[in-house]
Amino acid sequence: MSHTVQSLADQLKTHLKDYQVSMNETILEHHSKDESYHEWSEPDIVVFPETTEDVSHIVQTAHATDTPITPFGLGTSLEGHAIPYEKGITIDFSSMNKVIEVRENDFLVKVQPGVTRSQLEKELKKHGLFFSVDPGADATLGGMAATNASGTTSVKYGVMSDQVQGLEVVMADGEVIRTGNLAKKSVSGYDLTSLMVGSEGTLGCITELTLRVYGIPEHIMAGRASFPTLDHAVNAVVSILQAGVPIARVELVDEESIRQVNRFSETNYQENVTLFLEFHGNEPGLKADVAFTKEIVADYFCQDIQFEKDNAARVKLWDARHNLAYAFIHDNPGRKLMVTDVCVPITELAGAIKHAREKIEALNLVSGILGHVGDGNYHALLMINPNDPDEVKRAEQFNEEIVHYALACGGTCTGEHGVGRGKMKYQEQEHGNALPVMKAIKSALDSKGIMNPHKLVHRER
Repeated sequence: MSHTVQSLADQLKTHLKDYQVSMNETILEHHSKDESYHEWSEPDIVVFPETTEDVSHIVQTAHATDTPITPFGLGTSLEGHAIPYEKGITIDFSSMNKVIEVRENDFLVKVQPGVTRSQLEKELKKHGLFFSVDPGADATLGGMAATNASGTTSVKYGVMSDQVQGLEVVMADGEVIRTGNLAKKSVSGYDLTSLMVGSEGTLGCITELTLRVYGIPEHIMAGRASFPTLDHAVNAVVSILQAGVPIARVELVDEESIRQVNRFSETNYQENVTLFLEFHGNEPGLKADVAFTKEIVADYFCQDIQFEKDNAARVKLWDARHNLAYAFIHDNPGRKLMVTDVCVPITELAGAIKHAREKIEALNLVSGILGHVGDGNYHALLMINPNDPDEVKRAEQFNEEIVHYALACGGTCTGEHGVGRGKMKYQEQEHGNALPVMKAIKSALDSKGIMNPHKLVHRER
């Protein structure tokens, strides 16, 4: 252990307890990676703050010693966000995991950043409430805000930025600020909440969140519909949205992925392009929505449509969708999952997915495709051999090709997973003259460049 690292640990311990500062090799290794395919890198020290004051002290120490900081939730990110490529201090927020206050009549909840989605869901259920953002992984709320997570329910309720009403943030010099308030709306001052949500830890550390929550729907109905082609499925969704049907979830899964679902989940779904659907509301309204949806999909040659009202059947249906990545992993032992995403205008989605499937076949890759079709976002699940440089190169080529396709039709390089390290190279192409403005904001708020360096919007330290 170098004298410099030991000295840094001693400075941290002037405020933190010994057990909050770790240089244990197992702990360092655990914080050297996330769920992405990107190269690992260990931090020098991992710290476990319990209060905002702890975080402020850590950041002040880092600022005074020019030490890089990497925030860490549960490590479920997919583009290398939590990997400390300049070593330094990783701040693990798992000990800041309290639900501070449920304001049920205001439909708000205050939480610390280490609270997980399932933990919040369990607490809110006591009050007849739920939190709408479901990214699939049981991520922390701080990490979900930092990456502006979304998921299957975004078509009805919106993404993470739509749910964050206010934040407490420790800035790069250790100063603590609060953004937003408890009012339903405000036009007072710059919208710093929106600036911090999606900033991926490059501007500050989130230490408290005020989130919007919703009443649990009186009734929920889920279903699946299969179609002969991608065009038919996507056009059916466009028609459903244009008709004003208040659909809560609408997910597209391609044929190869449905085959994996059937093998892994022991289902017998038709192996065609399939939409997974869900509706929330009262019973009479649901009946009307479902009947209208059946009429719409029939116009697009829907081959089979089934609905489930029973809770156990609904859970089984969505488990099949949520477990798709594990289905591919289970069926491809020895390979590593590489997940990538782009987002395009909904009218371009069918073409984008067909382009992706053509590239998968041309590059001889193992992959499934699924999409949050209601907002034009789709994912490719690539199973690659990390020890085969040629296969890794082909996977990276595929990623580039679908990004370029998305940008060419007015889309974005990432609709959900974030930029992190993996998508940084596309920022200039996507943002043009707006990128220097982003870098200027980064420089103004993090003058030493210590906050999650080499992520999102890079500037030299």
